[in-house]
Amino acid sequence: MSTHLGTHIDAPYHFDENGKKIIELDLDLYIGTATVVKVDAAESIGIKAFEGIELTGVRRLLVATGQWKDLSRFPEWIPPVEPDLAPFLANKGVRLLGLDLPSVDCLDSKELPAHNKLSGCGIHILEGLVLDGLEPGLYDLAALPLALEAGDGSPVRAVVKKKG
Repeated sequence: MSTHLGTHIDAPYHFDENGKKIIELDLDLYIGTATVVKVDAAESIGIKAFEGIELTGVRRLLVATGQWKDLSRFPEWIPPVEPDLAPFLANKGVRLLGLDLPSVDCLDSKELPAHNKLSGCGIHILEGLVLDGLEPGLYDLAALPLALEAGDGSPVRAVVKKKG
């Protein structure tokens, strides 16, 4: 099984041979309060998609795009994260970006610009979330990776519980 199937974490080693492996990641990042937002991601996911959404102080951001409609089939296309979103989110305090998509980049990308820019800004990546039916707001998140020594990614069982 690939470590990048279903809901999974991408370690920086996935796209940077000098990046951290799964076993080296700070687990505290994957447990704690997360903010769920819904965005319009018709073409791509950029700064404009977050207009009117207060993100200051958000450490874990889970983004529902609604673009992956049939989870039983791998999508032919997804809206990619625009690389310039990374410094915008980092300046707000975001350190974990989770999406309901199988990747933050175009599915056929070899350069992985969003992966690299997010990592360069200190933001870790959680992909393939199932956020259907969740309302925007605060949740407790647990999405722990397996302790894979040489892992460039890891499947997770991501669970959220509404706060308050």
